[in-house]
Amino acid sequence: MDTRESKTQEEEREHLKSVRQPEDFEHPEPDEEQPEARQSPHGLHWILLGAALLAGAILLFTLVWP
Repeated sequence: MDTRESKTQEEEREHLKSVRQPEDFEHPEPDEEQPEARQSPHGLHWILLGAALLAGAILLFTLVWP
């Protein structure tokens, strides 16, 4: 990482060129082509369902049981 405060004129010009270039949607970054980046978390909905059922059972148990 560059921690210098000031840049030379050439460095500043190169930085401005890279910032002004529009994003290239036809050629995505390599991360998007990796299978791990495209997979959704398959087990998350089961965890949420289990937590909701557990919370409902605890609530029902505390309301019904005197």
